Amino acid sequence: MSTAHLTIDLNALADNWRALDAKTSVETAAVVKADGYGLGADRAAKALTRAGARKFFVAAAEEGIAVRDAVGPGPVVSVFSGHMEGDAALLRDYDLTPMINSVDQMLRHVEQLPHHSFGIQLDSGMNRLGIEPAEWTALRDIALRQMPTLIMSHLACADDPDHPMNQQQLQTFKDMTADISVPLSLAATGGLLLGPDYHFDLCRPGVGLYGGEPYDEAKAVVTLDLPVIQVRDLEVGETVGYSNMWQAKRPSRIATVAAGYADGLIRAIGSGIEVYADDTPCPVVGRVSMDLITVDVTDLDTVPNSLQMLNRLQTVDDLAEAADTIGYEILTSLGGRYKRSYLG
Repeated sequence: MSTAHLTIDLNALADNWRALDAKTSVETAAVVKADGYGLGADRAAKALTRAGARKFFVAAAEEGIAVRDAVGPGPVVSVFSGHMEGDAALLRDYDLTPMINSVDQMLRHVEQLPHHSFGIQLDSGMNRLGIEPAEWTALRDIALRQMPTLIMSHLACADDPDHPMNQQQLQTFKDMTADISVPLSLAATGGLLLGPDYHFDLCRPGVGLYGGEPYDEAKAVVTLDLPVIQVRDLEVGETVGYSNMWQAKRPSRIATVAAGYADGLIRAIGSGIEVYADDTPCPVVGRVSMDLITVDVTDLDTVPNSLQMLNRLQTVDDLAEAADTIGYEILTSLGGRYKRSYLG
């Protein structure tokens, strides 16, 4: 095989949803935005529906099309970006629920789709999306008369359980929703793990479903196998890759594998990560280039036809740490050149 092979375990995805659902006494939705965090929103949504999920979230109305086609009528598919200009036909035809983020969006929705379901997103302090407290004070009674199906907000620092922003946003959200009978949602993966105070009526995990932090108990959902193109022997002092970034300090064997930053294995991961021959780690050496990565396989008795970069021993968050980024970026960057296989 000449291209790298990405295996996506839908059984593990479903198990992660069930395990997170079991941590609460409220309903658990699933976030499948960005094409299911790069792994295929249609397949992810089908697997999660089989596991029991009945509510899904996407970033934009266009993303909702594939999810609705996958889950069929019935499950709720909500759109974080709300009712944008030009969205009315998509929202209506695919039965998508916009999460209204502003007064302008509220007016647009009431005028264009007066009998269509909608939710409301409040800004409890993240200053990214949602109706701000002062706006909400003015709009609240009018908005509630339109019968929203959900009111939500989003935590800025939930991956850090001790951050004071969590309690601050929790209190702001409580203040903004006091004496409201509409179902409420504040917690994504991190908030769900903060405990019952943050659960309200609905939790909506995202990255934790796909094996990412802060859900440390998550099963690995992705495995990435990189085919070995060539193996060469180096003498002491010889260098590897662009800018001579790595130099052999012993007689070495170097394997070149078929993947690079064009496949989402971003250039910055080159320092401090490994690939695996079964359970044996082999360090990546030299710079990650567009299509190729070089690996020190000196300590292997036999070099296999492929080496694993993502597995239960090295996760997307390990790669992210090496690149000084987050697992979300690694997941959503995994490229289109991979041959993909789905388990389950």
